[in-house]
This record gives sequence, C-alpha cells and structure tokens, in this order.
Amino acid sequence: MIYQDVSTRDFSGAQRFMSEENGNIKIIECPRDAMQGIHQFIPTEIKAAYINHLLDVGFDTIDFGSFVSEKAIPQMRDTAAVLPLLKISSSTKLLSIVANFKGAEIACQLDEISFLGYPFSISEQFQLNNTNSTRENSLKTIQQIQSLVLQSKKKLVVYISMAFGNPYGEEWNSDIAAFWITKIAGMGIEIMALSDTVGVAEAEDVSSIFGTMSKEFPAIEFGVHLHCRPDNWRNKTEAAYRSGCRRFDAAINGYGGCPMANDSLVGNLATENLIQFLDEKNCVTGIDRIRFNKAVDYAATVFNGAL
Repeated sequence: MIYQDVSTRDFSGAQRFMSEENGNIKIIECPRDAMQGIHQFIPTEIKAAYINHLLDVGFDTIDFGSFVSEKAIPQMRDTAAVLPLLKISSSTKLLSIVANFKGAEIACQLDEISFLGYPFSISEQFQLNNTNSTRENSLKTIQQIQSLVLQSKKKLVVYISMAFGNPYGEEWNSDIAAFWITKIAGMGIEIMALSDTVGVAEAEDVSSIFGTMSKEFPAIEFGVHLHCRPDNWRNKTEAAYRSGCRRFDAAINGYGGCPMANDSLVGNLATENLIQFLDEKNCVTGIDRIRFNKAVDYAATVFNGAL
C-alpha cells in the first residue's frame, strides 16, 4: 500500500497548529519487530538500507535492532554491524531492545543509540519465555539497567508485554496490570509502552488501562505497541488516542507481531493506517510523505522474498 502524497494539503488557519487535544504525536517505526521473526536471514546491507530510508521519513524514533541471544533471535545477530552503516539524522533517534544487563552494557557503549527498550511481561510465563527470567527478577534487571542508562545519558523504555491479556490462561485484569506498572513507575522510568503482545486487547481495555495509568502517573510518557487484525486496528487506535495516547509504535505494512499469536493476520499496527488515522484527527506528525512512500517501496525488497 502506497500512501497518497498529501504534502500540498492546505493546513491554513486552526489546522496549521497542533491543538491541546491533538498533542505532540510521536511515531516509533519498528523494523526490528517486523524483521525479527523472519527465518530467512536478511542481509546486513539490506537491513541498513531499509533503516536509512526510514531515517529520512521523519519518525520520532526507529526501533532498529536488539542485543539479545543470537540463538533466540538469529535475525538480529548483526545489529552491531548494521549500526555503522546508518546515516543517523539529528531529529530521529535510535532504540534497541535488550533482554538482560549484558545486552544493556553493549548498547550503552554505542553513542548512536538514544533509547534502550526492555520487555517486562505481566504474564509470568511470557517473561520466562522471552527473557528466561521471572517477573520479580526482571524488576531487579530494570533497576540495574535504569542505573546504567542514566550514567550513559540514555533513556530506558519499558514495554509492558501482555498488558491486555495472555494466551496461557493466566489470570489477567486491569488491577493486575496496574500492580506491575505501579512497581515499575516507582523506579524512575520515564517512558512505558503498553503492549498488546498477542492482539487480544479490546478497545475498552485499552481505554481503561491507558487512561488510568496516564492519570495516575502524569510524569510518565505512556505509549502503545498494538498488535492488530485488519478488522480491529482502528478501534484500538481510536481508544488509545481518545485516552490521551500520543506515542504510537507501528511498522510499515503491519509486518511482524508475536510468533505466539499463531495467527498470520495478527501483526503490528500498520504505519500507513496510523498516519491516515492521525491525518483524520488533523494531527501534525512531521512525516515526509514522499520519503515515506520510498520506504514503503523498499520494504518490498526487504520482506517479499523473506516472508
């Protein structure tokens, strides 16, 4: 899907400025999430070329890679090799995912990286599967990484995985979600992304949890990382937006998602859909539509032969 060029649209008058309702929109493009589950290895040069296209678009942040176990995520084993090939702009920042303190140490040594992302799961089973750690031990890891990133003048983004439910039959409700989020908030974390890891969230859950947490912790920047089906992306996105969310993770064409979803239709929120949605709300996103279309074109080179 190629996004229609609307760069000449008339934004005169009140539409020229972001209202208090629109807020300051941040789009975090996630090629790492889009690529990590692909079994066929994508060459380092192609990864870097794709991310360079994305760096030209005007996204707030690019979730470009991860420093995790090569055995667990073989697609991301070349993250360190990709980094020197990138033409980093002054306006778009880089985020890398880490799953333990060792990965954080590596990422913190790299000046090009502004954000480290750590996945903390409300589901004990998923935390064990994803990071080989219990929730309680993961809280300790967050505290250790937070101290490290502050020394390195970076920021830690905590992804609240399984924020809206899980596929394991474990008990979940909004109070349980709030319990763990409150613990993490007490560690001085400034950014959290509520993640619909397997696409089970209902719009009402998104509204309730996001609205409650953002009011409870106004100093924390809450965002959403939504995994969606083609028939429910809008309801979830609308629920987050109306609850005050102005930070959205997305991936071109909706590539990616959690392998445990066991449903090929459950992927990331498609960036094309998100931009169209935000246009309808008269939000200013800073996205260069022409360069975005070029990135969409190049995505075919990256993914069509690998999916």
